[in-house]
Amino acid sequence: MKTAVRYYTKTGNTKRLAEAIAKAVGAEALPISTPITEPVDILFLGNSYYAFSIDPEVRNFVRGLDKTKVGKIVNFGSAAMLNSTYKKVKAEADKAGIPMDAREFHCRGEFKGIHKGKPDEADCRAAADFAKKIIG
Repeated sequence: MKTAVRYYTKTGNTKRLAEAIAKAVGAEALPISTPITEPVDILFLGNSYYAFSIDPEVRNFVRGLDKTKVGKIVNFGSAAMLNSTYKKVKAEADKAGIPMDAREFHCRGEFKGIHKGKPDEADCRAAADFAKKIIG
């Protein structure tokens, strides 16, 4: 099974999760500025809420995906205040014609002193375990 890991982060929190997931699935964690050029069965996509929505860069990345190259998207991320970005990412994936796995990984992330130190090592281990379950 071929996997890819892409992420968008402003604080570095999602990057830490992406690196843990990438290590677990034998891929490289790359920012969303790196396009998907080879077909993948699973795209692990990391992101978070910014101003109560997904960042426009994430929206444009998902909209620009080639549905013939991505089997499905698995959402992951962190947030200090709001919960999952799943519904927002799924809305864009639906427009792009790419299925979303119903499972996702989400944890708290530090922002301006709230949830200090999150995601921590335990969160990164949990993200890696989650990714291993996804790929079977």
